Amino acid sequence: MKFVSKAIALSAFAALAACGGGGDDAAENIEASADNQADMLEMEAENLMDQAENTTGAAEMTLENQAAALENQADAVEEAGENQAEAVDDAR
Repeated sequence: MKFVSKAIALSAFAALAACGGGGDDAAENIEASADNQADMLEMEAENLMDQAENTTGAAEMTLENQAAALENQADAVEEAGENQAEAVDDAR
């Protein structure tokens, strides 16, 4: 799952950077795409936490750990988007 998410994110960043008109547009598109993907990951994490509230024991801990992993991944996606956008701006 992690690999697939990274692959999708990188291909989305590349596509947006390639089709962006100017440097500012491309950088904004990259950052917006990363923010959208991070928002989706955070929503998935929230759903897992909601499910965890309805379970107990090992199942609860597993769901909480999965939610924490998704939140970490969301943070990494946002940071990667910011870095990619900055690189596009710097390349202009």
